[in-house]
Amino acid sequence: MAALTGRSPMKSPGAPALRREAERQFWREIAKGLLPEEAAASVGVSQAAGGRWFRHGGGMPPMDLAPQSGRYLSFHEREEIAILKAQGIGVRETARRLGRDPSTVSRELRRNAATRGGWLDYRASVAQWKADLVARRPKTAKLAANDRLRDYVQERLSGQVSRPDGTMMGPEGPRWKGRNKPHRGDRRWVMAWSPEQIANRLKVDFPDDESMRISHEAIYQALFIEGRGTLKRELVACLRTGRALRVPRARSKRTSWAHVTPEVLISERSAEADDRAVPGHWEG
Repeated sequence: MAALTGRSPMKSPGAPALRREAERQFWREIAKGLLPEEAAASVGVSQAAGGRWFRHGGGMPPMDLAPQSGRYLSFHEREEIAILKAQGIGVRETARRLGRDPSTVSRELRRNAATRGGWLDYRASVAQWKADLVARRPKTAKLAANDRLRDYVQERLSGQVSRPDGTMMGPEGPRWKGRNKPHRGDRRWVMAWSPEQIANRLKVDFPDDESMRISHEAIYQALFIEGRGTLKRELVACLRTGRALRVPRARSKRTSWAHVTPEVLISERSAEADDRAVPGHWEG
């Protein structure tokens, strides 16, 4: 089997998993302001799968949401290749019908064929699974590769930076005016730095060291997205919001639920309620 493929055998997935394109569409719906269960229903996946995607991503899409480039074969094209191959159509004719180069089709049949049965058997679902697996190629996060930068970020996120005299150094917390809660000054984020403050301060503390640079968005991703593992998870409590999941901006524009509905507004009440001639038409 390994000799047929020219490389070490790869275990096929058995029952095909949810396609990566479905997850990408799920995050597009989240960006529109839908809740995870609503987004899952709109793309035709279970609420459990949608909730798992949202939770593992920390409310942030772990992938590029841009449409797939025409350079790569789509799942629809892989289905066409599988059908034509089952009909005995050759590689060149298949490529002509798809508008692709014959070498592209030949390489697809060789690289992404299912091998569980001991021979090369091309199935679209397995081919898509293998292509998605190779396409991910996770890049090493900058905070994971640079210990000095990671320590700098963690110290300021936790507010543990101190001056030589022992006093804490960091952004000023909210001034207590006597109206807010007394324990407000004890919250962890009072002395903590925000990711934006850390990203901007790096340019001041290390003006000539380009390795000590990171965007505030990369810091948020290191905190929220599961699997990055570069920052301590408990540091989310030091953020201003204290959330463990990011809430998409579009969701804040949703009409919030309220007890007063349009049906019970005074302006919508019936005319006989104004003269209170009918028992029960009164306010109190």
